[in-house]
Amino acid sequence: MFQSAIYWPSRFAHLAQQAQQTVLQNYYAHPVVDGSVPICECPLVALDFETTGLNAQQDDILSIGLVPFNTQRIALKQARYWLVKPSRPLEEDSVVIHGITHTELKHAQEPEVVFSELFDALRGKIVVAHFRHIEREFLRQTTLKLWEEAVEFPIIDTLEIELSVQNTQRSLWQRLLRSPIPSVRLGQSRLRYGLPAYSPHQALTDAIATAELFQAQYAHHLRPETPIQSLWL
Repeated sequence: MFQSAIYWPSRFAHLAQQAQQTVLQNYYAHPVVDGSVPICECPLVALDFETTGLNAQQDDILSIGLVPFNTQRIALKQARYWLVKPSRPLEEDSVVIHGITHTELKHAQEPEVVFSELFDALRGKIVVAHFRHIEREFLRQTTLKLWEEAVEFPIIDTLEIELSVQNTQRSLWQRLLRSPIPSVRLGQSRLRYGLPAYSPHQALTDAIATAELFQAQYAHHLRPETPIQSLWL
C-alpha cells in the first residue's frame, strides 16, 4: 500500500548504537518486528496527543492517550493516559479546543517523567495514529528539548490508509470531474465503517477510536498476510 524509504529494523539497530540518552537507548534496544511479518502478528499501540497548538517547535503536548492492540483485540486494561505539565500557562482559546482546564493541569506530571514512561510503553510496538505528523513531529521536538536527541520511529497512519481507500474507490467519472474526496477526519472515517461517534479531543478516547478504525480498515481492505512494511511510514 505504501513504500517507506526507511527499513525500520536496520534503522533501529543503527540508532541503538548512536543514542546517548538512557530512555532512548532502551527504546531502540527493543527492535521493531521484521518488515516481512504479517500485520496480524504485529504488536500495535494506538497513540494520540492533545497539544496547545499545531506548531511542534513552539507548542506543548498537554495529554497523551495510549492503548495497546492487535488486529483482533484492544487491551483496554493496559490503556494509559497522562497529563503533561506545559512550559507556559495555557491560552484560553486553546482550552476551548482541547478541553483541558487549568485545574486539571494541577495534577500534570513533569515531561521528563511522562516521556520516560511513554517510551517504556512503546518499546517493541508499532505506533498507529490518525494523521501521523502530529505524533511524529511533536515527539521529535519534545525529545530534542528534553534530551537533545530527536526520536525516530515507524508509524501506521489510519488517515493515509483511508485516503488511499477513498482514492481507489472513486469512479473514473469522479476522477475526471475531480470530485472532492470524502472527509478522512477520524470521526467521519469511523462512520463509514459503522463505528460509533465519540466526543473528539480527548487523547485516550481518540487513541481507542484510532485502534478501532484500524481494525475496521484491516477487516475491510487488508489481508492477514499483509506485511507490516507495506503499512509503516
